[in-house]
Amino acid sequence: MIINHIIEYNNNMADTNLIKVRLKEAIKQSGLSQTQLSKLLSLSPSCIAHYVKGDILPSIETFTDLCKVLDIDPAYILGLEN
Repeated sequence: MIINHIIEYNNNMADTNLIKVRLKEAIKQSGLSQTQLSKLLSLSPSCIAHYVKGDILPSIETFTDLCKVLDIDPAYILGLEN
């Protein structure tokens, strides 16, 4: 099932604004600082800042790790579920 969501993520870039908004919301609601999140994901704090700003989207691998760390449903972030 998750693979279908990943395929949708790659094929439906028209929804990138929704993805950026939901990802930003999930990061902020996690209660983790950007520095804490960056350490958990082995990313730079500036990379997390770019996700929060909506400048860039994470790679599929990073997206998967973000969903695990933030304990969020990838389908929600991808706009496949409300």
